[in-house]
Amino acid sequence: MSDTTVWNAGWTTSVQRPSTGFDKNWSEEGFADQTVRQVVRVTGSGTAARVRLSNRFGSAPLEVGGATLARTAQGAAVRTDTARRLTFSGTGSVRIPAGGEVWSDAAALPVAPFGQLTVSLYFPRPTGPTTFHAQAFTTAYRAEGDQLTAADPAVFTETSVSWYVLADVELAGGPARRDTVVTFGDSLTDGFASTTDADHRYPDALAERLAAAGLGRPVLNAGIGGNLLLNDAPWFGERAGARFRRDVLDKPGVRTVIVLASLNDIGFSEVDETDFPTYRPNPDLSAAQLIEGYRDLIAAAHAAGVRVIGGTITPFQGSEYHTPHAEAKRRQINTWIRASGAFDAVADFATALADPSNPLALLPAYDSGDRKHPGDAGYRAMAEVVDAAWL
Repeated sequence: MSDTTVWNAGWTTSVQRPSTGFDKNWSEEGFADQTVRQVVRVTGSGTAARVRLSNRFGSAPLEVGGATLARTAQGAAVRTDTARRLTFSGTGSVRIPAGGEVWSDAAALPVAPFGQLTVSLYFPRPTGPTTFHAQAFTTAYRAEGDQLTAADPAVFTETSVSWYVLADVELAGGPARRDTVVTFGDSLTDGFASTTDADHRYPDALAERLAAAGLGRPVLNAGIGGNLLLNDAPWFGERAGARFRRDVLDKPGVRTVIVLASLNDIGFSEVDETDFPTYRPNPDLSAAQLIEGYRDLIAAAHAAGVRVIGGTITPFQGSEYHTPHAEAKRRQINTWIRASGAFDAVADFATALADPSNPLALLPAYDSGDRKHPGDAGYRAMAEVVDAAWL
């Protein structure tokens, strides 16, 4: 395709440094003479696709010996008649410098909204620790050797629920869009406790709801479980302000961002570090400091011509985060989100998920069981809060 090809958003994830996580992952050990298959669901459409591979948090160059793109059949199986060998500046392999990223060339492949695509990557030599996204809630598959074109899914004998190296899918074949929605935040955006392989996160439900109303558009998920508004975390990614341009404003056609943040900034400082060693850094930040962090995001978005919807912080009574001190911060920040006029609109997730008989707690029907994360029904309720007119 030509240099003037218009690329629109299809799918994204926010990349993180290699680390342990809530589930076993392969980021710290990396890969050696192995193939990884990863499934993503796009919310845009097009006649061609390209992928972005990231070595942002790698300490050495990353060699990708080959890559393929195909429509997903089921699990690790692909529709072999749709498989396409990906190239990078015309060659079948690519070396990505430490801290770098690379786009593949365009691959002709019709893609419909909510279509599932499988990206397979072969790593011929030891990679060392690899850039990844910890909480994908989608199964990734690993096989020994070069299995890029394997038709038998049984060769993929290991699984994980993280994404590796893969950061974006963009689609071509239509006019430039200016209606992309990016959902930005922590685990409630990432989809913690949603059903694995079911695409039941709140951004998924929002995309489906908009499409059903004839208002389909790309909806991207830029959540990172455990992410903090004001501090980088070894396990939970760069702070919101540091990644906001890369993960939101630099996406093609972005018109609106929905920000749901600061739950972890409030909660980390309330827990015993010996019981929750990953909850770091955990300074006791004031509501005023966190509000200033929100203002910085709003200013950056408005400077880029992007509308900002503020999401209220959802209830968490009964979880390890909850203390009177934490609740007071939540109340103060939510009052500011609702009443300050700083946001272009407000998504009142807190009210939508609260138990009417006890607004400090999640409604039991929406609670995943840990008293701070919704389950699938709660994520659907969150999607209902977003008024299409705001977008």
